[in-house]
Amino acid sequence: MIYPITIYGNPVLRKVGKDIDKNYKNLAQVVENMFETMYQSDGVGLAGPQANLSIKLFVIDASPMGEEDEKLKNFKKVFINAKITEETGEGWNFNEGCISVPGIREDVKRKPKIKLEYYDENFNFHDEYFEGIAARVIQHEYDHTQGVLFTDRLSPLKRRLLKGKLNTISKGKIKVSYKTILNK
Repeated sequence: MIYPITIYGNPVLRKVGKDIDKNYKNLAQVVENMFETMYQSDGVGLAGPQANLSIKLFVIDASPMGEEDEKLKNFKKVFINAKITEETGEGWNFNEGCISVPGIREDVKRKPKIKLEYYDENFNFHDEYFEGIAARVIQHEYDHTQGVLFTDRLSPLKRRLLKGKLNTISKGKIKVSYKTILNK
């Protein structure tokens, strides 16, 4: 099943997701649906809140970025109850976009290396380091589970300049190839 994507302005995108456990209802199906939804909307990651699920779950398949970074060729993972425990290195800018904020792309500064604690889809615990683009994609999706959007990481001036576009998006005046949910 393909979930509709929650769009900027929907309150679920501003909520901190809830932790889930291995007994979360239909977890395997939810994970499968999230991957299917992500592929259908041409994303490389999808977090629960983007599928109107206020939970700490996100999926990533960064293999389309494998030409930029060899380590991403088979980078397909599920992250449950993730927690960034360390961010290191000098922040670097990279142009980001988001299927929940369609039509806007901006340079976002993030740390190049993170340490992340999380559970996979089988509820095996992991405590790993990620770096480069993998770390960036994880940070972007992790932010969604914390009620943070990439636009929040822009300078106040840049956010003011984008205010009109963001208001337009929140009113549903967008053209995308995937189903969406506006304000609830």
